Amino acid sequence: MLRTLLLPLLWIAPLAFADDPAPVTSPHDLAYSVGASLGERLHQEVPDLELQALIEGLQQAYEGKPLTLSNERIEQILNEHDALMTQNQVQSKVDIALAAEQKFMVDERAKPGVEVLDQGVLVTELSPGSGAKPKADSKVQVRYVGRLPDGTVFDENQQPQWFSLGSVITGWRIALQQMPTGAKWRVVIPSQLAYGTEGAGDLIAPNTPLVFEIELLAIAS
Repeated sequence: MLRTLLLPLLWIAPLAFADDPAPVTSPHDLAYSVGASLGERLHQEVPDLELQALIEGLQQAYEGKPLTLSNERIEQILNEHDALMTQNQVQSKVDIALAAEQKFMVDERAKPGVEVLDQGVLVTELSPGSGAKPKADSKVQVRYVGRLPDGTVFDENQQPQWFSLGSVITGWRIALQQMPTGAKWRVVIPSQLAYGTEGAGDLIAPNTPLVFEIELLAIAS
């Protein structure tokens, strides 16, 4: 990341003067402008840089003088820094996703008619049922629609489908074992009971809670 900072600046600076016949720029002002632009970007990337060491390294490299550190050591340091930056960015995305999930689940839990099942699964009865409830090893026939928190449909099947409860995500198993045959429920599943920190390909991002409308049609042992 640090190694890519200077090159765009060296492209941008000449173009800025090519579009408009501005007054002749002094070498001092050009150097100052490049330094100011570089400084702003470096402050965003590495806010705690030692400026004296930065100037020393810049001057030695620019003037072709022997460097205080070997090229191998410089490469190692920059690679370590880039890895740390990537790790921090990934952690930041995780923190944002977890905060969004927490807010979503709190909002869903506050809605009228919501019942809280084991491990935080939320269910709302849309249509009642009066039949038997599945067991952990049952097969169930269902119709369903799966949505992301923003309402996007990621999976849907309005034709009756058979599933073994042992083959579905944990949130489904928890909800369906409490669901009487004939019922239709809205089920909100926390991410750790769905696809967790891995997500599911391009359809479901990591740490995403899921919303299903499930109609339980039949049970087979």
